[in-house]
Amino acid sequence: MSVAVASAPSRWKSVTLWVVRGLLALAFAAAGGAKLYGVPMLVEEFQHIGLGQWFRYLTGSLELFGALLILVPSLAAFGGLLLACIMVGATITHLFVIGGSPVPALVLLTLSAIVAYTKRSQFALFAIAP
Repeated sequence: MSVAVASAPSRWKSVTLWVVRGLLALAFAAAGGAKLYGVPMLVEEFQHIGLGQWFRYLTGSLELFGALLILVPSLAAFGGLLLACIMVGATITHLFVIGGSPVPALVLLTLSAIVAYTKRSQFALFAIAP
């Protein structure tokens, strides 16, 4: 009886994390694809940021790369960290440059950080031992 009780939370935690990773991958793949495709609203938004359209291509590419990383079980922590960093930049940009609500960026930041934190043991695998 205690074995079933002990494994139940772990299974739900794993399933929940997969769902979050899947939703994040979909959201970032859609956003990155829209940036690379050149949706007029995004072209105008990045023009307003003032860094040039190369920044839209870079951001879109990084979002697509992060979406792929977050789906690979052994690289999910790195994907979560990359996407969280992108969302820190998006939040700052919304607050100080383009306006609008930073709430969607903050939600994606939080979910990405949860994935990175939950999979943090993956970072230790790449650490260089002295």
